[in-house]
Order: sequence, then C-alpha cells, then structure tokens
Amino acid sequence: IIFLNKTKKPQKLLMKLFSLIVIHSQRQLLWIHTFLSLCSSLFFLRVQFELWDSDDPIPRQELLKKVKGCDGLLCVLTEKIDAEVLNAAGPNLKVLSTMSVGFDHLSLGELKKRGIRVGYTPEVLTDAVAELTIALLLATSRRLIEATHEAKTGGWGTWRTLWLCGYELADSTVGIFGLGRIGVAIAERLKPFKVKKFIYTDVAPRPELAAAIQAEYVSMDELARQSDFLAVCCALTPETQGICNKNLFSKMKNTSIFINTSRGGVVNQEDLYEALSTGQIAGAGLDVTVPEPLPTNHPLFTLKNCVILPHIASASYTTRNAMSALAANNLLAGLRGEPMPKELQL
Repeated sequence: IIFLNKTKKPQKLLMKLFSLIVIHSQRQLLWIHTFLSLCSSLFFLRVQFELWDSDDPIPRQELLKKVKGCDGLLCVLTEKIDAEVLNAAGPNLKVLSTMSVGFDHLSLGELKKRGIRVGYTPEVLTDAVAELTIALLLATSRRLIEATHEAKTGGWGTWRTLWLCGYELADSTVGIFGLGRIGVAIAERLKPFKVKKFIYTDVAPRPELAAAIQAEYVSMDELARQSDFLAVCCALTPETQGICNKNLFSKMKNTSIFINTSRGGVVNQEDLYEALSTGQIAGAGLDVTVPEPLPTNHPLFTLKNCVILPHIASASYTTRNAMSALAANNLLAGLRGEPMPKELQL
C-alpha cells in the first residue's frame, strides 16, 4: 500500500527511493522495476510517498493513522477501504488505485459521494487467471493432490483398475457462470481438450462474447443440470452473494466438478461441504474462500475431493508486474487530473 502527499521537498522522495531499494530482497527485484518507474514519476510530480513494505496487510489502526491527509492511495484487495478510512483520510484524498480487478473491498458508494476517482487493473490478469483455473480444474477432476499424497505416503501399490480414476474433459459440457474476459479465455484454452459444448449464464445474454467460443446461453438451473464442469467467473455483488448454494448443488450431476476462481463470497461453503461429503457432486476446486486465509481446521480441508488454493490465480511474475504497473499508472494519471488507463465508472 502506498500513501501519496504532494510536497515541495523532492529530496524526501530520494531518501524513500533509496530505502525501497534496500528493503526488498533479491527475490522481489521484479517489483522494483515497477516501483522505480513509479518513484521517478512521483519525483517529477514533486510528490512525497510512504510505502507499507510488509507482505502482511497493514494493521487497521496503522492504515487509519497513515492515510490522514493523503492525496492518493494505492492499495490491494486485503485493504478494506470504507467510510472509516475515507473519513480518516480527509478531504485531500482524490485518487484511489487498487491493484486488483475485483473491487468488493471498496465502498464504491462512499467513494462516489466524495468524488474520489478509482483505478483498477482488469485485463492484464486474464491469461494468468484462465491458466490457473484450468490447472485447478485438472487437479480436481484428475485427483492430482490425492495422487501425490498417495505416492508420498506409501499408498502407491500394485496396479488397480479404478484406483484414483477421475473425469476427462473430452466430450464434456463446460458451464461458465459469468461470461467476461476470463470466462472466454478459459473456454478458448479448453477447446484443444475436445470439449463437446460450452454453456453459460450471466445477468443477461452476451452474444458477442459467446460467439467467440460458440457458447449457448442458459438459465442458472440449466447450467447446473447440464455442466460436467462448472467454472464460476462472476463478480461478487449483492445479487451473487452466496448464489452457489444447496439449490445449485442439488441440481448438479454427481459426476460434476465445481470450480471457483472468482470470489469466495459467491459460494455457501456449508452447502458446498454437504454436497461434497454426501457425493452430490464429485469434486470442487477453490482458489478463493471466506475468510481468507481459510482456517486450517475448516471442514472443507478434511475432504479428499476438495482442492483449495490460497488465492493465487493472478500469481505469475508477468501478471503481478503488469498489475502493479497499471495500478501505478492509474494513480499517477489521477494525480495529474488526466484520464486513467483503467478507471471505474462510479
């Protein structure tokens, strides 16, 4: 998280730039290129900034203290930016940039009311999220985590006919809940697996996007009934909160695989646990949960047919670098009073 203040003392920026170089380890040098560019731009803008350099989220009270008087704020999805933070910031805050495509951690109504411009980072993470979704789908459907555990712990014995059998993508129906850029990218990457049919549902038909992957628009109920693999790619909104629940799972095939790489809040995890533990569905792969991190004693971790990742869909070097660069450019454009490369329309 970066806090920005306009200043007439650019020498302070140079000191901060030096600190930034020193505090980052060799493995994090990838980030320095982006932040060096950011620092250089801020220097010419005569801007002073402060960096929260820990991998851990900034403590709430520390955030409330440091945000006071800021003109700009660069955050990530672990920071909840609500009325309390905006009140603490005061009237100087005019620009907020989040290094994420999702924005459910932002109180958009409060930002709009205060006239604060908001930048975000869509598109640059599409490829990484699509790749991870497919990796998670395959790991779940072909039981890779189970298989690795068996190999490591001595469960690998003589050949058995149905041992660790899973489900193939070939000749399957893949359902997509939320057909945006990521949903299309997932489908495009699945085509070589000889998927028979793509179906999708959304708040309304999206014919242009659907045409690119020859996907058929269906109702939510039909999506559940027909899908052999169901990938959730929708945004978290009041309408989608908990929408993947007992009602959805009860309509799915007992051979279906459920995948969520969108937001944990769209899934009722108690209902998912019941569906998995009773065999209502065959398996689930989750990159997102509620809360994050998910407690290690959560019932979902006890299930062999549930693969859980620690929210790493965009975690490639290329994508995280592109996200940070776009977030920085959004912030700088906002400070200059120019159009942001990617601005939320509030």
